[in-house]
Amino acid sequence: MRTIWKGALTFGLVNVPVKVYSATEDHDVPLHQVHEKDGGRIRYQRTCEVCGETVAYSDIDRAYVDDGQTVVLTKDDLAALPAEKSREIDVVEFVPSEQVDPLTLDKPYYLEPDSKSPKAYVLLRKTLEQTDRTAIVRFTLRQKTRLAALRVRGKVLVLQTLLWSDEVREAEFPSLDEDVRISKKELELSSSLVDSYSADFDPEEFVDEYQKELRTLIDAKIEAGETFDVAETFGGEAEKAADGGEVIDLMEALRASVARSKEKRSKSAG
Repeated sequence: MRTIWKGALTFGLVNVPVKVYSATEDHDVPLHQVHEKDGGRIRYQRTCEVCGETVAYSDIDRAYVDDGQTVVLTKDDLAALPAEKSREIDVVEFVPSEQVDPLTLDKPYYLEPDSKSPKAYVLLRKTLEQTDRTAIVRFTLRQKTRLAALRVRGKVLVLQTLLWSDEVREAEFPSLDEDVRISKKELELSSSLVDSYSADFDPEEFVDEYQKELRTLIDAKIEAGETFDVAETFGGEAEKAADGGEVIDLMEALRASVARSKEKRSKSAG
């Protein structure tokens, strides 16, 4: 796996250097569009609707439409925003794991300890396991501030970005407010049906049949010679391949963090 980000987990005065990896990958067979007649690759151009010119990506700015007015935001405008530049994943709070709504969970990342001693990493992992808590953290990735849940999966810490509260729609369906009566017998039969399908979930038992059949179809066409030369269909161009510091005294940092947290809570209560 390729590291996509390096930084440090921080909670209190404890600093846990980590490397970040994407925890998932897309298994879909990559397809592109071609001309039905000759198999030539279809490419899209960025065209200006005012002057009709084809615009290079480096000459493109962003814009927002507000009440009929277009507000152009240049690269300098966006760079001037107070986005966090730190390489820290800051723990905001530890919450009961059941309070994290699965609907808000988004992109998952693996965290690997990035120090000579993984003690602080293991300590945090075991603490989350023992307390059945999930750490809510803030960090910046690709110039965007993210909220995420830090939890344990086996022996690894998993950072899973969270949707912001205003990104989750409310399920407002009038039909849900109707008074529907379910008889005891219906509920018993339904429960019996659930029992008949009950099993321990093993994700490896399930296969993406569409992608499997698509791969079989592609292999069959290759074997039958139903192909075009890449140099011809791509206009002579072949497709390019897609291609913190160690905690000196962990115990002291923990003690100081606990003391500081208690002092902060005491002041708030006062």
